[in-house]
Order: sequence, then structure tokens, then C-alpha cells
Amino acid sequence: MKINTQQQIVNESQQVVFDFLMDMNNFEELFPQDKIKEWQATEDSCSCEIKNMGKIGLKRVASTPHSLIYLDSTKTPFKFTLNLFIEAAGENQSKAHLEFDAEINPFMKMMIEKPLTDFFNNLVLKLAHKFN
Repeated sequence: MKINTQQQIVNESQQVVFDFLMDMNNFEELFPQDKIKEWQATEDSCSCEIKNMGKIGLKRVASTPHSLIYLDSTKTPFKFTLNLFIEAAGENQSKAHLEFDAEINPFMKMMIEKPLTDFFNNLVLKLAHKFN
């Protein structure tokens, strides 16, 4: 199952957005505060429990400077990858979107596709609002 979020314009340079996302302590600002608990983070990983979705953990495994950050799942009921794409869109502007990829059976896909799509679209939207 693949989920590609809507691309959002961020009113900050590609480098600033990339640097912000490289520190996973900052991800707490992007997660829905009313739906998370037990937040833990380091510079290269984070985990929490999300209401109605269960535990989720993310670990940075690689990056391409200023344009792409690769994350793998940890502490989750299924394995997935989450890639964060950042493109330059002007001197002090960039575009950002996420790509989620997981091998999930059709039954589980029916249950989680919409909530995950909403969740990831909200992350990118919050990123845009942070710098706007």
C-alpha cells in the first residue's frame, strides 16, 4: 500500500526545512497533540502512542542532503517506510510531501488507509503552517 500526501508549499528554504526534519525531536510539533501520548524522541528516532492507531516508532536510516529523508518503522504492528521529500520552490520557499509504503493485507488496508492518509496529510500541512 502506498500513500502519497498532497504537496504543501513551505515558506522557508529547502535547507531550513530539511534541517528541521533531520532532528526527530521536532516531529512532536507535527503530530496531533490531542491524539498522542508517551512521546519519546532522539535526534534520529521517535516513538509514541497515537489514539485509535496504536504505537508507532520511526527511525531515520538515510538521507540525501536537503531533499530526502528515509525513515523506517519500529515498534509497529507492520513494517513500513516513510520518505520525506523537500524540493526548492524559490529563494525562501520549498515544497514538501511524504510517501508511505507498506506491505499490508487487503483487509487491514481497508481499515487503515483513510486514517493514515489523513494523518500523513496533516503532518505535511502542519509543517507548512509551522513556517508560514
